[in-house]
Amino acid sequence: MDFITRLFGFSKTQEQPDVPFGRFSDAYKSEEQQQAFDRSLEAFEQGEYLAAYRDFLGYLKDEGAKAPNITWEETDGEIRFDLWQGSQHITGFANAEKVKAESKVARADDLNVGFMRRLMEANFNLKFSRFALDPENNLCIRFDTMTVDGSPLKLLHALRELAIHADKQDDLLIEEFSVLRPAEERHFGHLSEAEKEAKYAYLHRSIEATFAEIDRGKPDPNTYPGTYAYLLLALAFKLDYLIKPEGFMMDLLEKIYAAYFTKNNLTPQVKVQQIRREFQKLLDRPKEDLYKEMYRTRSTFGANPAIPHGTLASFIGGELVNMEWPMQQGHDALAQAIPQYVVGFTLFHQAPPKPDREFLHLYYQITESAFFRELGFQIPFTDEAGKLRKAEILKGIKQIVNQNRAQYTRLRPNLNRLDFASPTLFGKSFLLMIKDLDLTKE
Repeated sequence: MDFITRLFGFSKTQEQPDVPFGRFSDAYKSEEQQQAFDRSLEAFEQGEYLAAYRDFLGYLKDEGAKAPNITWEETDGEIRFDLWQGSQHITGFANAEKVKAESKVARADDLNVGFMRRLMEANFNLKFSRFALDPENNLCIRFDTMTVDGSPLKLLHALRELAIHADKQDDLLIEEFSVLRPAEERHFGHLSEAEKEAKYAYLHRSIEATFAEIDRGKPDPNTYPGTYAYLLLALAFKLDYLIKPEGFMMDLLEKIYAAYFTKNNLTPQVKVQQIRREFQKLLDRPKEDLYKEMYRTRSTFGANPAIPHGTLASFIGGELVNMEWPMQQGHDALAQAIPQYVVGFTLFHQAPPKPDREFLHLYYQITESAFFRELGFQIPFTDEAGKLRKAEILKGIKQIVNQNRAQYTRLRPNLNRLDFASPTLFGKSFLLMIKDLDLTKE
């Protein structure tokens, strides 16, 4: 089944394209996976190291992935494993004496003091692994430990660190240093030209619409910079989730968030202009370069921490109050940016409970229906003019409830509070509906 079929339970007659969204999260482990990790810890304490590592690798396997994120085989008292993290391939082995893992980040045609110094400095911030250069001039990131010290919990943290840093550094180093090139095939699937074109057009359309709203100057961006910060940050999170970029674009979107929240002497007005310049880089970037950063990946580790529903509920309550002033002044685009920011921030930084995540994805399907349809999805939540279709939206909400009711028996969203009068009022009421959910497990 494809992503949307698994998420919303569309019938097989409604064939949906296989297009993933958002950053991978490993926070949604099944009960069987949790039991495998517990068995792994017990086996390690009893000195049954290979049995512990077998269960540990089973814990890491993403059962819902179309292509396996991890494989392994055991021969002659040794387990050899391969796992994927984004565009990076990690290989390793474990036996009675030692555990070792490695990923080739890039290959150097010539040794350059710039990238070598960069990675040497990076080593000071790594706790378990380190960057190194192998005899074939491959830049690698490595981890090893004696088996007696290699508990599953230690391996979990070490492999996570190695995999995430390998995946983050490969594109950035190759982009910056011309003497570097990929060390091996860096992805397992190509996007169709139609999907790339739809994402490229959506990227430009979204940024240009945001710039146009700023240039309208109502209200004055210099007087109300925080209001426009919501608009720009919501845009960054939305593009990251819906386009799912790699490399330069992914890093730039992360820098946009950091640029606004970093504590320094810059005023909010200056930060808004700084963020705008970063978005302009995406508009100026050649189509061919952006296309290179659109490819399929598979991952084993997620960087986003799991959060309880109460954390999301508090965040929604604290942010939606900021909608009142722009709504009262008739600045609907600025008011609507606030629920967009809440949805995007949560999906970008955190892993909320499964029903919350599915409702947040539904919000994007409703508010960005045109883009989903351009990708080939059958999205019934708005008509061609963008008007909300109440009956279809209620049906989508009920599908999420039905799929999660067995685990969350108190999941009963208050549909009566939804306001379909405008996209802005809907966004506010939809998030308030999420805020008041009871996700208590029984």
